[in-house]
Amino acid sequence: MENTAPTSEIRVMIVDRDAGVRQTVRRYAESEGFVMDEAADGITALKLFRRRNYHIIILDRDLPELAPWHVCRQIRKNSETPIIIISSHSTEEEKLLFFDAGVDDYISKPFSCRELVARMRVILRHMSLHVNQPRRLVFDGLCIDVVSRSVSIEDELIPLSPKEYRLLEFFAQNPGHALTREIILSQVWGEDFYGTDRTVDSHVKSLRAALGPYQSHIATVWGYGYIFNS
Repeated sequence: MENTAPTSEIRVMIVDRDAGVRQTVRRYAESEGFVMDEAADGITALKLFRRRNYHIIILDRDLPELAPWHVCRQIRKNSETPIIIISSHSTEEEKLLFFDAGVDDYISKPFSCRELVARMRVILRHMSLHVNQPRRLVFDGLCIDVVSRSVSIEDELIPLSPKEYRLLEFFAQNPGHALTREIILSQVWGEDFYGTDRTVDSHVKSLRAALGPYQSHIATVWGYGYIFNS
């Protein structure tokens, strides 16, 4: 099988109350070059998530301590890290519940580890993770991880909404370029979005607040738009 990414650098968390399932997935994934962490419940999973950057999170449908859809929603508050649900349930309603909570894929038990890893690779490919693409955009103490779609300042994760993250990523990928509000709306919100310039301004304001002392990277170009100074 052709690798689509440098898997030795890809960190995955498997969350399942069954230690046997965790160990089986971990052994196979590590044999494929992934770096694996384990959690037995939803609370532990969130604690690990807040301490480390993950490329993919695998959640069992039946978790103790905290329901998996609550885990998904907590993750989605400040990250777009891909989430795969593994479940012994396979009803349409069950799947829709999780997709509404923000998951990226759903696989029914029993499953083969080979299939699970193949799905992980598809997700990574869709994220355009390539060997020659930098994983992190670093500006002084500000680090943007384009794989796990997370942002940290001085090695501490900061909470951003998915749209705030996408806005910062777009700025950071175009340093030194003055960007009109129309271009930002088109590239971050999509061409079919019918919002106004105020949408950009309000999100830039909240993004700056989240960045604290690093907000100076985002400068206003009066009468035009914004520029990211690296």
